[in-house]
Amino acid sequence: MAKNFVFVFTSFMILLISSVQTSSAQLSRGFYNNTCPNVEQLVRAAVTQKLQQTFVTAPSTLRLFFHDCFVRGCDASVLLVSPTNQAEKNHPDDVSLAGDGFDTVVKAKVAVDSDPQCRNKVSCADILALATRDVVNLAGEPFYEVELGRRDGRISTMQVFNTIFLALISIWISSILCLALMASPRQI
Repeated sequence: MAKNFVFVFTSFMILLISSVQTSSAQLSRGFYNNTCPNVEQLVRAAVTQKLQQTFVTAPSTLRLFFHDCFVRGCDASVLLVSPTNQAEKNHPDDVSLAGDGFDTVVKAKVAVDSDPQCRNKVSCADILALATRDVVNLAGEPFYEVELGRRDGRISTMQVFNTIFLALISIWISSILCLALMASPRQI
């Protein structure tokens, strides 16, 4: 019985994950080799300087990346601003995101765009991914390669956040109910 539940639950999760709309791109190492070959060094230098200014840089950048990837995939949509304050960053769960995370990405973007070869060629989504990798590494964790080629999102609404959040809560509740039903003896 438990095996059937695991199979059904796993199948359901795979179906759900595959049906969620996210930004898609062909990620690869060396994506910017021809257009901005020193992007990683530029981002790393900006992140190192920011991290020396305040210790909050590492956790706030990591949390920002998590919140960005949670909603529509890692597309930097959490960075978008809405004139009506209806963007992802205005959602009550995102309002508490520390400004240092945003500032880290802005400084890295300025550093990348200061190189004429790189100006307006590197996505903010990739800069956020690289900056996160670098703050994690500079905080003492292992270095890891980041595949690049993400496309920046152009949609950022609280409504999308609410929809995905409610769907995840619904899945969680359904999982608990299924486990409870499997654990209780059934009489026919």
